Amino acid sequence: MNVLSLFDGMSCGQIALRELGVSVDRYYASEVDKHAIAQTMLNFPETIQLGDVRYVDARKLGKIDLLIGGSPCQSFSFVGNRAGMSTKENEDVYTLERYMELKRDGFEFEGQSYLFWEFVRILHELREVNPNVLFLLENVEMGKKWETVISNAIGLHGVHIDSALVSAQSRKRIYWTNIRTFNDGLFGETFTDIPQPKDRGLFLRDVLEKEVSPKYHLSERMISWLNRHAEKRDSGISVMSGDEKSHCITSTAIYKGNLTTDYVQVEVDGKSTLRKYTPLECARLQTVPDWYKFGCSDTQAYRMIGNGWTVEVIKHILSFMNDRKISG
Repeated sequence: MNVLSLFDGMSCGQIALRELGVSVDRYYASEVDKHAIAQTMLNFPETIQLGDVRYVDARKLGKIDLLIGGSPCQSFSFVGNRAGMSTKENEDVYTLERYMELKRDGFEFEGQSYLFWEFVRILHELREVNPNVLFLLENVEMGKKWETVISNAIGLHGVHIDSALVSAQSRKRIYWTNIRTFNDGLFGETFTDIPQPKDRGLFLRDVLEKEVSPKYHLSERMISWLNRHAEKRDSGISVMSGDEKSHCITSTAIYKGNLTTDYVQVEVDGKSTLRKYTPLECARLQTVPDWYKFGCSDTQAYRMIGNGWTVEVIKHILSFMNDRKISG
């Protein structure tokens, strides 16, 4: 099969396909971050890189069987500014047609979540060649307004899945896909028909490394600094035990000094101390298999993993392609 992945990142979609044993003839990736591209090429050297999604002409790619992507979420997230998809002049963008008009006229857009419309544009272009192209779109849980806009543009309602079912991390996301659907309601609306994954009962103890470099441990000075700043913000440090689920890891939540970070309480030489998650532990929280190689700094690994997909959720969804006949 031929696959086009938009906002490909570290290529978690390609990881899922390999884990499922799906034979991929051509895998096109649209990504602009040089570190993410390097990671993908390290693990999947046959990937065809296309660059910026805004300049991809999908009609030139021939027949694509599967389109996947997780468009930027910051303007939708409940912890973000929730500006949605709008121009710098604060015009909300509700349709592909209006987006294309604004893009053509040179308007600038707020944030990056507006790039969802590039996913829709490319989906339309792919359907000109293959009307039966399958697609999978992922984004964060958001307000009903923007979820409805996305559902109307895609043509179906998404399914809400929490990664906590298949990993040691709580991560609630919405997945829109036509891989398996059903119609319901007075007007016969189309819904994503992916069942919830079975709960695997995983917790932090299942992903934590036994021996960790001292560089991941917090000094007494850093702990005091965190406590002082947490008090100023009327909050507290999130200290986790092995019997808990991690909070959602994001591209910014792991860095030292960020008060949204989870810290693990461990015993070192008989003393209780706090440390950050290691990159390997973060990868395991995202259910990235251990065979995936990282050839970058910890900082870049944290960022890419936080921006990536929970691989086991993607595997679960894509596994239902077995019910569809896909020609190569």
